Amino acid sequence: MEKITHSNMSVNGINMHVAEIGDGPAVLFLHGFPELWYTWRHQMLYLSARGYRAIAPDLRGYGDTDAPPSPADYTAFHLVGDLVALLDALGLEQVFLVAHDWGAIVAWWFCLFRPERIKGLVNMSVQFYPRHPQIKPIEMYKNLLGDDFYMCRFQKAGEAEKAFESVEASQVIKSLFSFRGGKPIIVPREIGLEALFQAPAESPPWLTEEDLDYFAGKFKKTGYTGGLNYYRAMDLTWELAAPWIGAQVKVPVKFIIGEQDITYYVPGVKEYIHDGGFKKDVPNLEQVVVMEGVAHFINQEKPEEVSQHIYEFITNF
Repeated sequence: MEKITHSNMSVNGINMHVAEIGDGPAVLFLHGFPELWYTWRHQMLYLSARGYRAIAPDLRGYGDTDAPPSPADYTAFHLVGDLVALLDALGLEQVFLVAHDWGAIVAWWFCLFRPERIKGLVNMSVQFYPRHPQIKPIEMYKNLLGDDFYMCRFQKAGEAEKAFESVEASQVIKSLFSFRGGKPIIVPREIGLEALFQAPAESPPWLTEEDLDYFAGKFKKTGYTGGLNYYRAMDLTWELAAPWIGAQVKVPVKFIIGEQDITYYVPGVKEYIHDGGFKKDVPNLEQVVVMEGVAHFINQEKPEEVSQHIYEFITNF
């Protein structure tokens, strides 16, 4: 870990913290919520030892990267704009892209907006969502799962922050990292969002005390508004992305999901992934991997296996 270097770069009007290690073809890693560049620590070391340049920023709103206060500054256009500017600042014409959770959503948009910058994509946990012609994302989730679905509950500024900040940051991380599948996250209003953090007092076995201290230390310092603003900008992205309706993701893709990932249990997701819808929207989808017994934070829970999956895919190019 000590060989990983850190820098701050001016990109797209913000200062972005970037972690990096290795030389060779570049692999850009995009983290999710509530995570940081650090979520990719294992994959960065693995790939750098095999001749690749591993690059992992704290995305807009996270860690040591700037966090504009307005949700309107977190559309897919802002987030992809940050990454295009980062590649330009690093002098990189093309990269392999590896992403998870919210990073996966950003990665799909990146491939739609600027496919010429991506050699290939390894995406995890969140499949492609084609833009609905009439229904905004939050309305869609309300129709599908009700007003108490966690993404719907995150929409009101300050409400989710109050719940997140009502407990120690370490408990937030332990609780969210411990979620395992079966059903989507529904939090009835009468019990409050604080219920999200009543999971086990112990960390999952793949998270060391050092790891927990790193994540918790950063979120204790920054709070959670940056990450929550991604959810609050979903409908604005939908409005602005109308020109891309019906567009396909045409870069080569490998998709990995855990069989116990909560996202796998959203109604319709399994059918979309396995019954032809995914392949229709992502015609160069080369492989779908469902890892048995693995939950949402897949790249941390099974670091060696995920690293091997990434390496096997990118060595084809």
